[in-house]
Amino acid sequence: MLKKIFYNRKIMVPIFIVIIVGLTLVALVPMFYTLFMGSGVKTEPINAERTEPASTELDGNWEVIQGNAHNYSSVGFTFGEVLPAEVTVTSGSTKHVSGQAEITDGTVESAAITVDMAELSTDKQVRDQNMKDKLFETDQFPEATFELTEPVDLSTLPEDGTLGEVELTGDLAIKDTTKNVTAPFQAVRDGDTILLGGDIQINRLDFNVITPDMIAAKIEEEGAVNVRVALGKIEE
Repeated sequence: MLKKIFYNRKIMVPIFIVIIVGLTLVALVPMFYTLFMGSGVKTEPINAERTEPASTELDGNWEVIQGNAHNYSSVGFTFGEVLPAEVTVTSGSTKHVSGQAEITDGTVESAAITVDMAELSTDKQVRDQNMKDKLFETDQFPEATFELTEPVDLSTLPEDGTLGEVELTGDLAIKDTTKNVTAPFQAVRDGDTILLGGDIQINRLDFNVITPDMIAAKIEEEGAVNVRVALGKIEE
């Protein structure tokens, strides 16, 4: 019986095709995983190894600038993901950040930053499109903002280019929701710039960032908004 089946081309050809396709899929799964998944692009903390002593006065009007290769302005997010094969962490970020700050008597009296959400990238094109279309809905909500609501004293920051710490409190707006948040930040006076960097812990559901059913990965509710901005003084 088995011999007859083996020599029956009508039966064996489809069987061989199924086997070949199955083996091919097994071989390609790691490649597809690498193509569509991965850790993404994260906004890192301040790199204090290349900072220099302060060379300008604190008081004045400041604006978000590009920064340098060691500490460039960037804002993004980091969330855990539960995938069929493992638990991982994914980040996205963008350098498209703008903003301003006003410092009087060493105190930040007002400050705000705006993030172009349509420019967020995780380094995977398919994931980027899902993130923009299904999670942050950037066509409808193209920007996220943070506006300081309490003054911040910078007068005690070291002038030798070493890190200090401050606490920032402000209104964080993502999509159609605004929440008042408080988070610790690193700060450093680096030459003629001021660097601020920190993570704002959030629950994405508080900002209506909902995971659609068609996304395979389960995205954790708790995550962080990662911030690192370089400020340069506006010449008057």
